[in-house]
Amino acid sequence: MHTATLMSGSVVWVVTPKESIRCSLLNQFIGVKTRSWRSSSVEWSCSRPAPTSGHSVSASLVVTPPRTSEELVYEVVLRQAALVGETRRKRPATVQLPPVPLRGDLLNEAYERCGEVCAEYAKTFYLGTLLMTPERRRAIWAIYVWCRRTDELVDGPNASHMTPTALYRWQNRLEDLFDGRPYDMYDAALSDTVSKFPVDIQPFKDMIDGMRMDLWKSSYNTFDELYLYCYYVAGTVGLMSVPVMGIAPDSKASTESVYSASLALGIANQLTNILRDVGEDARRGRVYLPQDELAQAGLSDDDIFKGRVTDKWRSFMKGQIRRARMFFEEAEKGIYELNSASRWPVLASLLLYRQILDAIEANDYNNFTRRAYVGKAKKLASLPIAYARALLGPSRFPEATRT
Repeated sequence: MHTATLMSGSVVWVVTPKESIRCSLLNQFIGVKTRSWRSSSVEWSCSRPAPTSGHSVSASLVVTPPRTSEELVYEVVLRQAALVGETRRKRPATVQLPPVPLRGDLLNEAYERCGEVCAEYAKTFYLGTLLMTPERRRAIWAIYVWCRRTDELVDGPNASHMTPTALYRWQNRLEDLFDGRPYDMYDAALSDTVSKFPVDIQPFKDMIDGMRMDLWKSSYNTFDELYLYCYYVAGTVGLMSVPVMGIAPDSKASTESVYSASLALGIANQLTNILRDVGEDARRGRVYLPQDELAQAGLSDDDIFKGRVTDKWRSFMKGQIRRARMFFEEAEKGIYELNSASRWPVLASLLLYRQILDAIEANDYNNFTRRAYVGKAKKLASLPIAYARALLGPSRFPEATRT
């Protein structure tokens, strides 16, 4: 990918420009006849092929090329949006939700424990959730804890003992809790949550697939491959959360666009993690940067393992940061479409994570030996800014105070 020219009008269709842009089944799936990827200097388009003159082509002879990661992910977005859209219109009275065996004080205690975990490991986000309605913040805590426990399977203290079999067991456990059969109190909190909100199981399964990738994959050939990984481990969180956070009743945006924005925030956060942790990952033998883009920049894994900050590296990093910021910009548009009480924690998270990119620049792009972080003073200063913007919206907030 030529990162310097990457642009997007829609977060879902941000793709790696390829020598040959191919059509996909998704055009038929959503009824779109023509689709374009935009660049600052070039425009690529993909449309259904016109029949050759004088000849007809049998549908059985047409070979459908592989779909891109963005197309695969967008199918999940459409599914989630349809589920929430139906619920927003009217929840059928005939729906029978599975009972959660843990009730009363024990269930309340389960949620409180989830809140304690969230407060310990995501302090800023936790403070923002306190503005939500009790039912919504408890549900967000439950989702957060499940995601953290899943991540700990491959990044925690017992990660070296993790096997594909263990992850399959974790997925079976997930399916059980969605069926109202939780294994422990944390499971019970999530089981209760999915019985109250239109949360679909697919993003949860996809996150587990991301953990599976970490067991065997240590590098990514293209951004298309990396995008799918970022969706699995981070973009899924947005799809899990939107049904709980809710869309503003007066929002004119489509449900799909709100989901796409939530997906963009997850992608942006994970890309930022990758750029921040280049040195740390390299010491573990991992390179999460697209191999083809490294080669185009005249770089290789050896340059990363040696930790050399050169002009080539600085130029390469500028392009990577520019792309991450583009995803943040797409994500921010959707935050203002969320229920008003849900905007602050999400916006605060976005502002804080986006500042990590500023810190990488301030470190002269040395993400090999210097860790980019946002200091406590800047974090505290971001909270009232996020709160004001959540209330006023982007158009009424002074540009000079934008973070």
